Amino acid sequence: MARRLMHMYYGFGRGKTTSVFGLAVRAAGRGWKVMIVQFLKNRTTGEVEYLSGMKNITILRGMANNSNMLIMNVSELERTRIIHNQNMTRAFEAARNGEIDLLILDEALDAYQSALMDTEAFEEFVKNKPDDLELVITGHIEEEFIEEIADYVTCFTKEKHPYDKGIDAREGIEY
Repeated sequence: MARRLMHMYYGFGRGKTTSVFGLAVRAAGRGWKVMIVQFLKNRTTGEVEYLSGMKNITILRGMANNSNMLIMNVSELERTRIIHNQNMTRAFEAARNGEIDLLILDEALDAYQSALMDTEAFEEFVKNKPDDLELVITGHIEEEFIEEIADYVTCFTKEKHPYDKGIDAREGIEY
């Protein structure tokens, strides 16, 4: 088997999560075992509802509530950090034990930059990724140490979005 690679998808444009869920479907369709860890997301979405029952795909997610992290109180932030660390630990153990082929850490850059995870454990894992693991990390703002070692780096840039006109997220399209 060829060495598997690392991806970083970042930016304020729409499509990072959509892209990685598409990659998860593609990999699972080829018999890969996929784990997706979603940080800072708790809202029910169409892709999570659909893929949660799929063979070869495991999704771990959670926050203290459905609020934006910017309006959470200290207790909610700490509970979110605990949930993130539990999910991250489970994913990293599965990866190190060869139980998964593709690990997607969706919005991990944001959780890392906000210290809503164990940042040392995250850095250590990313820097020492198992060779037999394809690793994908997403978020809004790139992280230099990941950019240096990643094989794929893609920036998603918003040029125009319905949010700019006051149109709320739409079921089936944004969630």
